[in-house]
Amino acid sequence: MTLIQEQIEIIADVTSEERAARLSEAGRAWNERIAAEPRTAELTYTVTGRGIGAVATEIRAGKHRFLVDEPAGLAGDDIAASPVEYALGALVSCQVVVFRLYAQALGLTIEEIEITAEGDLDVRKLFGIDESGRAGFHDVRVTVDISGPDSDEQYENLRQVVDAHCPVLDLFANPVPTSGALA
Repeated sequence: MTLIQEQIEIIADVTSEERAARLSEAGRAWNERIAAEPRTAELTYTVTGRGIGAVATEIRAGKHRFLVDEPAGLAGDDIAASPVEYALGALVSCQVVVFRLYAQALGLTIEEIEITAEGDLDVRKLFGIDESGRAGFHDVRVTVDISGPDSDEQYENLRQVVDAHCPVLDLFANPVPTSGALA
C-alpha cells in the first residue's frame, strides 16, 4: 500500500457526525478567540523551498514536506506535480474545506464532494518569447460535483457563499500585494 492510500484511509475513517462536531467546535472556538482578542484572526503562514535535482523543489510547510517538479518538457524530472498544478490543487482543497464549513453552518448535508479546477496557461511569457501576455493562468474553471439530500438551489446558494469566503479563490480572483528580495 502506498503512503497516500494509508493517509486517505485514516482520513476516511472520520464519520459525518465527527466531521460536523469538529467543524462546529472549530467555528465556536475561533469566534470566541477573535471576540476576546481580534488580532488572533490575523495569521501568517511560512513555507520554505529548497532547489533539488534539475528544477525540483523540496517544500517545507510546518511539519510537512513535499516535492514540486516539472515535466520533462519543462526541464524537470516529472517526480511530482508542477507548481501550477499545486496552485490548482490548493484551490480545489480550499474549496472542499470551505464547502464543508459552510454546509455545516447552513445546515446542509454533503454526502460526497468532488471539485475539478482546470487552468489555461500560455508559456510564451515564461520562456521570454512574448512579454505581452500573462506568465500565469489566463483562465481558471472550477466545477463542483456535490451529492446530498438538499435541493440544487440550496447547493447553488452554498456555492456562492463558498466563493465569497474561500481564501485561495480570493488569491486567484484578486491581486495580492507581493514583494520579493534577495536574502
